[in-house]
Amino acid sequence: MSTLSRRRAVAGGALAVLLMTAAQPAMSQDKGITLFKIITVKDEIVIGLNADELAALGGKDAGAVAKALAAKGQLTAWQYAVKQAANGNLQQAPLRQVGLLANASLRVEPYASPLTVLPHE
Repeated sequence: MSTLSRRRAVAGGALAVLLMTAAQPAMSQDKGITLFKIITVKDEIVIGLNADELAALGGKDAGAVAKALAAKGQLTAWQYAVKQAANGNLQQAPLRQVGLLANASLRVEPYASPLTVLPHE
């Protein structure tokens, strides 16, 4: 199998995994932010989407995010990370906006955090 054929097979497999992934979202109870873990070949990040963003994607679970990413080819979202609040408590907070590419993303899954999740802009 040539290198190009292998790359296409991996990309097709990634797309299939994206489309098949469906799970319950991990939603912040106080701010309406739903967290998802995006797993790629190289690493993984946590993103947060609010109710309006999820509605624009056509759903509220990981499957809807995966389908939207596969259909559009790319998606912009807020990356979330743990930070320390002024009172010393840990919280999930927006870090920066990131662009996600469908061919680099292997899996989208809900992400549950025991920490307070802050809203993004």
